Amino acid sequence: MKVTKTSLPGVLVLKSAVYRDNRGAFCETFNQRAMVDAGLPSSWPQDNFSLSSKNVLRGIHYQVIQPQGKLIRVTHGSVFDVAVDLRRGSPTFAKHVVIELDGESGEMLWIPEGFGHGFLALTDVVGFAYKVTDYYSPAGERTILWNDPGLAIPWPIAAESAIVSDKDRGGVALRDAEVFS
Repeated sequence: MKVTKTSLPGVLVLKSAVYRDNRGAFCETFNQRAMVDAGLPSSWPQDNFSLSSKNVLRGIHYQVIQPQGKLIRVTHGSVFDVAVDLRRGSPTFAKHVVIELDGESGEMLWIPEGFGHGFLALTDVVGFAYKVTDYYSPAGERTILWNDPGLAIPWPIAAESAIVSDKDRGGVALRDAEVFS
């Protein structure tokens, strides 16, 4: 497994080898030993999966109670994926990193605790799978407005074209958000 650092300390791109032949492809999507060797946790109590249609935008989500690290991969389709540093004392606080993830490349994104996450579905159907380091906590869930000018995320979509949930539409600006110390 190839591990590449991003501009945000702790956020990593992981790439597994993809083996292709006339039948299709094979990729090892999880190997605990390789993940631990890359510095990732060894415990993953919950796996999540979502399906999204083109232009669905989810985020920016995080939990202040039971914070979650996320190991993200796209099973099919492609997304514009964003991680935002929400650790107030960090030199990269409020900075973000963007990566396009797809179901063909074998790439995954590790986002540690203390970061927010969001994505935009770029294809007609997107399968989005992610492992998390703690259980979902409705009381701890927070949402920052996806298009907050303070974040300056270069989303490749106009606001009126994004398909956004009521929860995400009601997200708060970063300046008003409860973040990590």
